[in-house]
Amino acid sequence: MSPVRTTKEPGEIFGPRMTLFADVLSVGIAVAVVSLPLVTLPAALSTACAVLRGVREGRPVTAGRFLVALRRRLRFGDLVAGLVALVGAALALVDLALAGAGLPGGRAFALLAAAIGAGAVVVGLRACGRPESVEDWPAAVRGAGRDAVRDAGGSGLVVLAVVTAVLCVWMLLPLVFLVPGLLALALTAVDVRGRV
Repeated sequence: MSPVRTTKEPGEIFGPRMTLFADVLSVGIAVAVVSLPLVTLPAALSTACAVLRGVREGRPVTAGRFLVALRRRLRFGDLVAGLVALVGAALALVDLALAGAGLPGGRAFALLAAAIGAGAVVVGLRACGRPESVEDWPAAVRGAGRDAVRDAGGSGLVVLAVVTAVLCVWMLLPLVFLVPGLLALALTAVDVRGRV
């Protein structure tokens, strides 16, 4: 592991501490653009987490490195993961719409559906943050499911990261292009925190 630089180099405006932040924002823009088809969202988020994890080994975080890594790994399994995520989101929206239509027991069902959906989102996002997601989605999901139960604090951090991302986009819509990088950084930090 290479030492982390703490001094500014000649001509550098902000210094090394702002470099990671700027790189996360550039990766966030790349993730947002690549995720426009929606089916590619899990692969893009997982690749961003893998690129950000490379900081610990001294590898630079750049949008170019992200795009090269994504091009190498985008395969059928990644598209299936994206399709499963889309179908799950659509089912959750349909269930909540039906529950709000005045059916008997609709409120209780809506609460149950929201809790199940939140759990699925936490497991899915934690799976994106795991290194195994680059090669093996089923193993990443199994590991994320175990982590979601064993590490409730990490799961809470994932929920807070998602809530913060949603609030940022709600307050200022153009942030939708920057938030994916910050979310990937949060997911990577939660995963690294759980492995230390």
